[in-house]
Amino acid sequence: MSVTKRVLASEVGEHVGREVTISGWLHRKRELKSVSFAIVRDRSGLAQAVFPGGMIDVPEETVVKVSGLVKASTQAPGGAELTEPVLTMLSGPAEPPPFDLYRPTVTATLPTVLDYAPTTLRHPLLSAGLRIAAASEAGFRAVMESRDFTEIHTPKIVGSATESGANVFAIDYFGKPAFLAQSPQFYKQAMVGVFERVYEVGPVFRAEPHDTARHLAQYTSLDAEFGFITDHFDVMAMLREAIAGMVDGVTARALPSVELLGVRLPKVPDEIPYLDFAEAQELIASMAGWDPRGEPDLSPADERWLCEWAEREHGSEFLFVPGFPTAKRPFYTHQDPARPGYTRSFDLLFRGLELVTGGQRLHDHADYLAALAARGADQAPYASYLQVFSHGMPPHGGFAIGLERWTARLTGAANLRQVTAFPRDLHRLAP
Repeated sequence: MSVTKRVLASEVGEHVGREVTISGWLHRKRELKSVSFAIVRDRSGLAQAVFPGGMIDVPEETVVKVSGLVKASTQAPGGAELTEPVLTMLSGPAEPPPFDLYRPTVTATLPTVLDYAPTTLRHPLLSAGLRIAAASEAGFRAVMESRDFTEIHTPKIVGSATESGANVFAIDYFGKPAFLAQSPQFYKQAMVGVFERVYEVGPVFRAEPHDTARHLAQYTSLDAEFGFITDHFDVMAMLREAIAGMVDGVTARALPSVELLGVRLPKVPDEIPYLDFAEAQELIASMAGWDPRGEPDLSPADERWLCEWAEREHGSEFLFVPGFPTAKRPFYTHQDPARPGYTRSFDLLFRGLELVTGGQRLHDHADYLAALAARGADQAPYASYLQVFSHGMPPHGGFAIGLERWTARLTGAANLRQVTAFPRDLHRLAP
């Protein structure tokens, strides 16, 4: 039996003079007096079929197969079209989408886009951000693998809510209390003791009641942790490599989406400039018109101003701010021995926003006991975590990149939900 192999829409122009079959969604149909056009969309793009006379009695977004003879046509997508076509429906007639997916702009509101996401994300402008996110993730993995990191997968159901100050989602685990993990922090540190260098790409959960354009209750975290470092500057250097790799991944895998959205990809400097936290606050106080000194963290206004300063003074859209106060960092963060009250930690700012947090961790068992005692914390909930450090751990550190936040800043999306397929927040549990 002869079976015609499917040709992708982007490949139709390579088959002029031959019979081919394309399959996809009926993206658009145009019916004129003497001829009708069917535009078919698949993962690669669009292809056109020409029907002499008559109506195409198939609704848009129906899944179809079209076979025909390929002829050159300067007016068709890709410079060729199918003639003498035979169209076959591969599914039942599709119901109308909430807005016309063939239009060049998205005419629906964000709530409508999210409510009907399995359909609305078919629009090229909406799927482009997700393609860029996937390419960024691939670039991150490529860098980690090239630096001899081992990919790990850590539990997302944990027995104690002790990883950070973030609120947690409590669940019933076979009659026992448990929680969705806020991060893989404890586990990735433990695995440094096994592999030295580890990374993970996975979901994290934060039950923080934020209803903002920059927060989600579940997001994808790109985590890395590695041992035998000197201090947090080694971690910053590795993070720079990861970010550069993510930009390279987007360039290699998602350039059509970049061009469609008009994204301006950043140039990652060979050395990202840095400004110590205390120095940053002094600079803001002397030049920005407000005084943040005494605050344990950077405000959104601080972050925006510092990014403008870095671009003006260093020509960089990225800025490291190391040396955050102890009060704003988790107990496992390594203190700066030269500056009591400050840590060997950092934020990476990008286009006006904190993008990444990281730093050096404590690695001596005695230091953990002292850190918990200083905070008046009970050691019991941390028993399995502390056990790791009683068996010998090297100096180590790491970082975590929020994929959705990165993609939003990269694409210029005003809201993380615009680059998240099925976001979870205060109000949304479906689809």
